[in-house]
Amino acid sequence: MNSLNRTKLSLMMFLEFFIWGAWFVTLGTFLGSNLNATGAQTGAAFSTQSLGAIIAPFIIGLIADRYFNAEKILGILHLIGALLMYQMYNSTDFDTFYPYVLGYMIAYMPTLALVNSISFNQMKDPEKEFSTIRVWGTVGWIVAGLSISYLFHWDAAESIKSGLLKNTFLLACGASVILGLLSFFLPKTPPKVDKNEKVTLSDILGLEALKLLKSKDFLVFFLSSILICIPLAFYYQNANPFLANIGLENPTGKMTLGQISEVLFMLSLPIFFKKFGFKYTLLVGMLAWVIRYSLFAYGNAGELTFMLIAGIALHGICYDFFFVSGQIYTNARAGEKIKSAAQGLITLATYGLGMLIGFWVAGKITDAYKITETTFDWNTIWLIPAGIAATVMVIFAVFFKENKQVKEG
Repeated sequence: MNSLNRTKLSLMMFLEFFIWGAWFVTLGTFLGSNLNATGAQTGAAFSTQSLGAIIAPFIIGLIADRYFNAEKILGILHLIGALLMYQMYNSTDFDTFYPYVLGYMIAYMPTLALVNSISFNQMKDPEKEFSTIRVWGTVGWIVAGLSISYLFHWDAAESIKSGLLKNTFLLACGASVILGLLSFFLPKTPPKVDKNEKVTLSDILGLEALKLLKSKDFLVFFLSSILICIPLAFYYQNANPFLANIGLENPTGKMTLGQISEVLFMLSLPIFFKKFGFKYTLLVGMLAWVIRYSLFAYGNAGELTFMLIAGIALHGICYDFFFVSGQIYTNARAGEKIKSAAQGLITLATYGLGMLIGFWVAGKITDAYKITETTFDWNTIWLIPAGIAATVMVIFAVFFKENKQVKEG
């Protein structure tokens, strides 16, 4: 890959995740503070991510893989996204806001697969080259969070009260326009599938990988993956509103520690995976969720701030040791023929079904433990997902028997 294409792809990844990090982290805070949304409504807004993840395979499978260059579809989707993001910025109530965020997520979620396809198409050795491109996405997310907290101060208590937090949508809108235009100058990535070739629903959704569920160990892993997404949804939906509500300064900027730890633990994952195997790696990831939410439940913005910071910093273990390990395990169990289908199936199950359930549960729990318009029983709200994660961990520990070939491989 030449240096010009490497620079283009790195900038593409940076902007792709800068856009997501610029508004998604503070969405819960904005909805509660500026649109007076209930927990259930906030859960519905976050669930649009899951709906987008469910619809994304159809956009990729029916359009991107068959008729148009990936970089052109990427550009069109981000320009459409910029328009929808601007409408989100202008919304003054939840009923107006929701159709735009739903439309945006349907447009955005397919782009996550498109940026990967564009990158892989330029690589001779993706296993070695991809991480050096993908890491710029994490940097983009970090820069977005730091900018919101330390450059613009939009998540400060006074800024939230005065409505400045909605500027995050304007920031994401501008970045979407830039990436949308940049996309038309990215390396050409033509369709991989003959447009005349017959495509089935099974192909698009990766349903041929369902035969993996005949294996007890994969079935236990599959169900555990769905269930662990319930506590994961609590973090995405409630972490920023929680930190802002209890008075932690620069909460969005501090939450970028999670992405920094994600990079660090990603580097240690292969070593841990090889030494302890898949089962114990996943159990450590699940245990990290229990510890994280316990720290949130008992920490505060005063003398126990270190507990909140530690909980945020555990994101690397929580995410990498479960979800990234799960992708590696799925790849090993699937075999060459259905690798893509298996990855599509596990993504549909987690970011689709699992997160959809999780956001609904998180919204209901938040409403149930709302004390006044501005106060919540955060202790109970965080102990519930901690209990769910602990239950899933015990179930997985008891019923999952590690496949010998995977462990040795």
